[in-house]
Amino acid sequence: MSTREMIINLLDKIPDYKIGYVLAYIQGITADEEADDLFCERMIQDYIKDTDPTKDDEYTLEECKKEWGIN
Repeated sequence: MSTREMIINLLDKIPDYKIGYVLAYIQGITADEEADDLFCERMIQDYIKDTDPTKDDEYTLEECKKEWGIN
């Protein structure tokens, strides 16, 4: 049985007065995913539109650690 099927089966065991809590939780989870996706898309678009000629410069981990003062 898949996780999704297990959740659906458990819904039948939840009393009606608690279904609102389940609905609110599920709506919150999906809203967060949508907000995360929109945030990431906005960051990608900002990067694409950025005209800084150094935006694609690459640095090694060792260079970054040295700059940040990490041994």
